[in-house]
Amino acid sequence: MSEVLLSVKGLKTYFPVKKGVFKRTVGYVKAVDDVSLDVYRGETLGIVGESGCGKTTLGKSILQLCHPTAGKVEYSFPDGVHDLMTMKGKELDDVRKRLQIVFQDPYSSLNPAFTIFGSFSDPLRKFGVRSRKDREKLVGDLLEAVNLPRSYMTRYPNEFSGGQRQRIGIARALSVSPELIICDEAVSALDVSIQAQVLKLLKELQEERSLTYIFITHDLSVVEYVSDRIAVMYLGKVVELAETDELFRDTIHPYTKALLSAIPIADITKKRKRIPLQGDVPSPVNPPSGCPFHPRCSFCQDRCRTEIPVLRRLEGTGKEHYVCCHRAEEFLAEIEGKGGNA
Repeated sequence: MSEVLLSVKGLKTYFPVKKGVFKRTVGYVKAVDDVSLDVYRGETLGIVGESGCGKTTLGKSILQLCHPTAGKVEYSFPDGVHDLMTMKGKELDDVRKRLQIVFQDPYSSLNPAFTIFGSFSDPLRKFGVRSRKDREKLVGDLLEAVNLPRSYMTRYPNEFSGGQRQRIGIARALSVSPELIICDEAVSALDVSIQAQVLKLLKELQEERSLTYIFITHDLSVVEYVSDRIAVMYLGKVVELAETDELFRDTIHPYTKALLSAIPIADITKKRKRIPLQGDVPSPVNPPSGCPFHPRCSFCQDRCRTEIPVLRRLEGTGKEHYVCCHRAEEFLAEIEGKGGNA
């Protein structure tokens, strides 16, 4: 098994809800609610789920861009494993060099008042590249690494297309030679043809630079292509986690099955049985008791309404397949009896 680069343990990120003249706290938005997972060195871990399930907040919490309420974010440094949540100020500088992010919107992630060189220059200077000549060479090399001409460093963001801006965002993330990059919906704002180019580029850079990715998206076709493992989130929790092939072949959690059934098939002769979900996603301010998915689950039992399920590894799958469902073993037995999902 590969080395664990990042380990998230019991991570919670709550945001207070304030009301009244005195802005008293009357509740909390439970954006990330007790998430635990490992990220192995050199892999791509996909994180999927509906809008509002906590995917982006989880990514930002790992990077300490928003401070988690509880839990641990342990990272493997050369001198040992350290909890990022205990680090502050200058202690986080080394973390910033090792963990970077590519933001979702390629139009708002670049300052329109700066040239591309200007957007790269300040962070490079902060991390020790003092000479302007050295910075220019490095920025030019990075632009070429993402298949853009060196001359583009003198241009402003408004002179580029969405695909070019996202490539620049990737180059900026690479500028401090990180080990792990969080791609937050990195291709969702792009045309399909441009998506393919950017995804191909990300895979090439991963091989060349030994990168580790956390790939956050709602597009299941994209995450199937890029990911080694996939974590499915619902209402701030991970409900299923497995290797990509395993997840698509032996889908166990009812929510994951509903998501996969919605993937369009580019063949009019083939049909997939859709599993429509009833109702809306519950509010993260006031989540339902028991299993958070039970109000929308057609397999709900009395136990599901009162007892919170725990994410656990299923025995008998032969691989690391984790499911957060009381009836997981029952669903697995049905799959094995049928010889796999239809």
